[in-house]
Amino acid sequence: MNTNPFKNIIIEFHILQSFPVSCLNRDDVGSPKSAIVGGVQRARVSSQCWKRQVRLAMQDLGINLGIRTKRITKLVIDACHEKLKTENKELTDELDENIKVLSAHVSKILDDKSSADKKTDEYKASTLIFLSNSDASRIADEMIKFNFSLVELDGKLKEVSEGLKAAKKDKDDKLTLAFQDEKKALEKLKSIVSVLQDFNGFHDGLDIALFGRMVANAATMNVEASASFSHAISTHKASSEVEFFTALEDRPEEGATGSSHMGSLEFNSATYYRYISLNLGHLYDSLAGHNLTDAIDAFTKALFLAVPNARQTTQSAASPWEFAKVFVRKGQRLQVPFETAIKAKSGGFIQPSIDELNNYLAKKEKLSGSLFGKIDEYTFGEDENFSIDNLCDALKSHAEA
Repeated sequence: MNTNPFKNIIIEFHILQSFPVSCLNRDDVGSPKSAIVGGVQRARVSSQCWKRQVRLAMQDLGINLGIRTKRITKLVIDACHEKLKTENKELTDELDENIKVLSAHVSKILDDKSSADKKTDEYKASTLIFLSNSDASRIADEMIKFNFSLVELDGKLKEVSEGLKAAKKDKDDKLTLAFQDEKKALEKLKSIVSVLQDFNGFHDGLDIALFGRMVANAATMNVEASASFSHAISTHKASSEVEFFTALEDRPEEGATGSSHMGSLEFNSATYYRYISLNLGHLYDSLAGHNLTDAIDAFTKALFLAVPNARQTTQSAASPWEFAKVFVRKGQRLQVPFETAIKAKSGGFIQPSIDELNNYLAKKEKLSGSLFGKIDEYTFGEDENFSIDNLCDALKSHAEA
């Protein structure tokens, strides 16, 4: 029986944010990213770019986050050492060696393409793995329990796969028996990783619950993302322009004139539409019901603070939200396409973009009827007495079961 009180409830953020001369998100040749929408070119900021900034903003707000790393062995070894230290247990040379051996196998179980670094001998995964400190701590608990000499066993484990194949072909039962202990050890190693399926809340890895996690070799570790981000697009037609610049030599050679360096940079300016949805039901499950209101508060404030950081020292894109419509509702997610490019009016794009956003959402609410499932809605940017703190408090009230 499902006891999740927030099943199918979502918070939707429809945000309009204007930036002057800037290059928020660059492509592979350094140009501002773009997309064709409604037959015209728009400025674009990728969802990954803004998600990273949201994650970093949450860190600045004091939220403990997960760790994205290829260095799984170092993360686990550090967790083991910390565990032994807090429990006042001795770190013997043998135990330290066992921990290193086990951590290498844990890395290989999570990512079968893990390999030893040629310079440091440290095992590194072939891709970034998302782990929280509590994940590493749980692995460390199991590894310390699994404390017996594995130095010699390590070499045998590398031969387990081939040995078992050979044993199946050989009728000699002794050969099969010779690999039974190693096979059991390998299964034990896998069970060390399997403890991660027991999620007791991501109190030290909120970003894992928000943005999800997929580990191909350990399905029990997969976490469905609670937040969904669209690519931010300009509500209007936007094209890149080129800035030509020169630099002068402070100590020129005698008789030398002119610039010592010349170059060019591309930039644009745009009013962006950002769409983000937060599935409260998924978030409640991933957090095991703990600290849901705190998570909503941190996520909303991070959305408000986060700005892509490309070329911030030379073009300073530091504009906050201009306007936001926020829904709490049940039903299918609803994103505004801005298919018809907005035309400038009253000196800019922001007011006609606000009008189009409001009109589109109101029309879809009427057409969706009871399926729109609106519980409440909030408007940010029109009433000076309704701050981001007020919005956070209003949204948190919907997460109090």
